[in-house]
Amino acid sequence: MQAGPSAPLAPTAWPPADEGFMRRALALARGVLGRTSPNPAVGAVVVRDGRVVGEGATQPPGQAHAEIVALAQSGAAARGAALYVTLEPCAHYGRTPPCTLAVITAGVARVVVATPDPNPLTAGRGLAELRAAGVAVEVGLCADEARELNEWFAHYIATGRPFTLAKFAMSLDGKIATATGEARWISGPAARERVHEWRDVYDAIMVGAGTVLADDPELTARPPQVARPPCHPLRVVVDARGRIAPTARVFQPDLPGRTLVATTEQAPAGWRAALDDPGVEVLALPQRDGLVDLPALWRALGDRAVASVLLEGGAALLASAVAAGLVGKLAVFVAPKLIGGAQAPGPLGGSGWPRLAEAPMLRFARFERVGDDVLILAYPREAACSPAS
Repeated sequence: MQAGPSAPLAPTAWPPADEGFMRRALALARGVLGRTSPNPAVGAVVVRDGRVVGEGATQPPGQAHAEIVALAQSGAAARGAALYVTLEPCAHYGRTPPCTLAVITAGVARVVVATPDPNPLTAGRGLAELRAAGVAVEVGLCADEARELNEWFAHYIATGRPFTLAKFAMSLDGKIATATGEARWISGPAARERVHEWRDVYDAIMVGAGTVLADDPELTARPPQVARPPCHPLRVVVDARGRIAPTARVFQPDLPGRTLVATTEQAPAGWRAALDDPGVEVLALPQRDGLVDLPALWRALGDRAVASVLLEGGAALLASAVAAGLVGKLAVFVAPKLIGGAQAPGPLGGSGWPRLAEAPMLRFARFERVGDDVLILAYPREAACSPAS
């Protein structure tokens, strides 16, 4: 039977997939992190006769996906070519048509995918549709890197709640400040630059009232790169009782981006009214033991399409988030300093876990030298037990 005009022209055997092309696709995806949410950041590269003829990355929500950008750049050269893509092409109609249809119509003969799409609307359907159309499909090249790149999306699409990276810096002896409260700066400038890079790609940055009272931060993104304007995350301030003055810098109208104040009915009505501003949303949530009900806050953020949160502290908020099983990943900067002092605080506040058997266990993922500091990335092994009340 004669092939139709959109049928791919595939050779009988393909050479091994080239890791270099997938790494180029991963670099393209990293370049749009923070600009695609709540959609995943995806990179795509079209290769013909050993050279790149088109490439692209996911555009902001409602615009073209990575495959569409790469195919448009390739034009007629896509027919019979190989497509390297960091995530399975979508197979459903959303704000844009399915990418599988575009890939098949363009006559692409081979698709090399890093990871399947965790979205239940696709979840293997895209791969099946491509294979049914005669496209050669391979899965798994650079899979670990691709999964980590969009781990926030996988969590959000499965739970409806944002993926949370909890970050803190401490001395080698586990202190986040001196006994007198001095905390600037435990980590070095390279570590602080890394944090601003994270702020630039996470949907929200969250702190507790104690952090704002102690530091009066702006909570804006100031990444060292200059290739693109920073993307300022939603500032989420957790203040159950209305302790922060409305004059705090985080509430000022000239700051870029928006601020959400998570509070409870314990906060005075006058305080909540004083924060009323187009750039500030005050969200009254249920309380739990006198504090903001954090699972309710995470659900509210998910309902607002906030898919990722960078949790920067302080110690009480971090302990509560860990205890509630809301932290998906930890980033700990360990500085080559010794602070000492029985009254010097550690990174987790509250009462802690009275028995070692109850203490949350972590899985170390990576160790990295960042300037003079060491960055430890770790994941919780399982849901945390509640600490002692």
